[in-house]
This record gives sequence, C-alpha cells and structure tokens, in this order.
Amino acid sequence: MLTHLWFAFFAVSFISACYQWLFNGQAEIFSLMIQSTFSMASLSVEIAIGLIGVLALWLGFFKIAERAGMIQFLSRALEPLFLKLMPDVPKNHPSHGSITMNIAANILGLDNAATPMGLKAMQDLQSLNPDKDTASNAQILFLVLNTSSLTLLPVTIFMYRAQQGSADPTAVFLPILMATGASTLTGLLSVAYVQKINLLDRTIVFYFSVFALILAAIASYLVSLPAEQMSATSGLLGNFILFAVIMLFLVSGWIKKIDVYDSFIEGAKQGFDIAITLIPYLLAMLVAIGLLRSSGVLDNLLAVFTHFFTFIGVNTDFIQALPTAFMKPLSGSGARAMMLETMNTYGVDSFAATVAAILQGSTETTFYVLAVYFGSVGIKRVRHALTCALLADLAGITTAIFSGYLFFH
Repeated sequence: MLTHLWFAFFAVSFISACYQWLFNGQAEIFSLMIQSTFSMASLSVEIAIGLIGVLALWLGFFKIAERAGMIQFLSRALEPLFLKLMPDVPKNHPSHGSITMNIAANILGLDNAATPMGLKAMQDLQSLNPDKDTASNAQILFLVLNTSSLTLLPVTIFMYRAQQGSADPTAVFLPILMATGASTLTGLLSVAYVQKINLLDRTIVFYFSVFALILAAIASYLVSLPAEQMSATSGLLGNFILFAVIMLFLVSGWIKKIDVYDSFIEGAKQGFDIAITLIPYLLAMLVAIGLLRSSGVLDNLLAVFTHFFTFIGVNTDFIQALPTAFMKPLSGSGARAMMLETMNTYGVDSFAATVAAILQGSTETTFYVLAVYFGSVGIKRVRHALTCALLADLAGITTAIFSGYLFFH
C-alpha cells in the first residue's frame, strides 16, 4: 500500500507540474520541486536526530519500569477489565501482559515502542483463534483500541514541537487527550455493538468511570479558566505529569534494587535502533509530500475544501491542517511528515500547525496497523475491524479540530 501511495505522490506531482508549465506558463515549477526535494531531505535528517534522542530517552525509562515490575503490576490491575472485554481470552493468559505493555506504550505516546509489543499480543491472541485466517473478536477489539491509540502522554509530539521552536511545546496536551479519548470511546462502542459486549457490566463501568472522572475533572478545571490561561495551564499539566512519570519509574527501580542506570542504557539502545530504522521512511515521505505542495497539488486540494466550508458558513482556519488528517489512516510516517511540513510552512505555533499536532495525536494509522498486525499472523478476513477503526478515526479527527478551536482560536 505504501509503495503505491508513494509512487502516486510523485506521479500526481509530475502531472500537476506539467499542466502548470504547459497551460499556465509556470516554467519555474520544476526548479521549485527540485529545491523542495533537497529542503525536505535536509529536514528529515534534523528530525531524525531529535527522534533518536526522544526514543532512546523514553525507552530507557520504560525498560526501568519493566524491570521494576510496573508493567506486570499494570497487567494485573487491568486484567479484570480485559476478562470482560475479551471473554474468549482465559485468565492468566500471556496475551494480558503483552496487551498491557502495548497499551502502556501507547499511553506514553511511544508509538514505535508499542508496535513490537502489539505484534507479540496479536501472536498471543492468535494462539487462541480457532480460525487462523479470520480475525477473532479479541483480535478485532485489540486492533481497534490500537488504531484509536489512547495517548495520555504524547511525548513524541511534544518533542517535534520543541524541536521546531514552539514557545510552549506541551500546550496541546489536553486537546490531544480529548481527541484520543473520543477516538477510543467511539472505537470501543462500535466494537461492543457488533460483538454484543455488555459495557454496563459492573467491572467495565468501574474502570471507565474512574478514567472518565479523572478526565472530566481535568477538563472541567481547564474549561473554567479564562481562555488565555487554558493553553498555558494545559502545558503546565503536561510537563508535571511527564516529570512525575519519570520520577515514578526511577523510584520504583530504586525500591526494587535494580540497576536503573544499566536498565536505562539497555532501553536507550533499543530506542536508538528504532530511530535509525525510521530515517529512510521519514525521508521518503517528506520528499514526496514536499513535491505535492511545491507542485500545487496540495494547495488545490485544500482550496476545494476551503470553498466547501466557506459555502456552508464554517470557519476555514483549520483547512491547512487537513493534510495530516488525510494521511493519518494511511501512513504514520506520512501523517508525521504532513504535520512537520505544516509546521515548517506556517510556523510551529500557528493555528494550522497546532491543529495538525492535535490531529497527529488523535488516532493511529489504521491501514498500517491493520496490515502489520493482522499480516503478522496471516489473517486475511478482517470482518468488522476496518469499519470500527475508521469510525474511531472520524471521531478523533472531528474532536481534534473542535478542541483546536476551543483552546487556540
């Protein structure tokens, strides 16, 4: 899929450039496109260097948490919920631990670290699957929860904003929390409807009520503030939680008498390896997207949406952030590149770039996750997984745009 998508970007860009050269007399269009390829190649290297740091840092801390038993503790804490949501998975099954580690990585915003854990969880669930070619109910629910990507600490997005020079990189904390919460809730409700999961079960209600109360308390407090303070307070809260999590990891390791330094180094090495493998993918997508913009394709597409929303009387300031939303279900690296390109074009703290950052954190890469997770265990019939995942995407994107207006417009 990505091969066809990447080739299509180049082909459409070339056709658009030829049209503008032949019919609009814009002979300089090819020069602009070549300049764009070099510019995006340079940008990809700068971003990759920052990625090495943040992935090494957080995977180092995550390794401390794993060795200190925090992952196992979280697994035991969440097992009653999983037993209700996935009744086909028996108690104490290995999948509970791998699912928990995957969800924990997603919660911390470590989407690249979550992937190997998610693949392990999918393989564990496949061992219980009676029809190896068809996705089981548990596998579908797990996949949809991954594509909705409940992220409480989107550290990677904070890093991108800081790297691009944002005055307040964590200001998008609460808007992302709102968007990813809406995405996850929609995905869960849609799967529960199809699979006849009783979401009114006391155990499920208890877990969801605790989360909803925490989220409602944070949201009600911030919404009660004057508009000019909402963004600053959201950023302060994000910074506090980030540092509190770091201290929790370190203190847990110290109490368990593990070598926190050695553990951190081992995890950091894994983060370095993951970041290195991402460089060519990031380079490929940034160059292709740069060509889309320099050839005029992206601007023409956005103009269509601008005319439509203007016609129906909707404010159009969010339109420049839509490329990230378009790419998000298709490619994680593509959506990331779209977000970075928007930051680079309009400024990291512009409204368009801020909404693009919220969109980036609102949901996961549906088609990529579906292809990789199901492909890793040989599943060919996905049943209702794709429909439920796309509904979650729609909810996350819509809420991301709304929260952008609520906090920053």
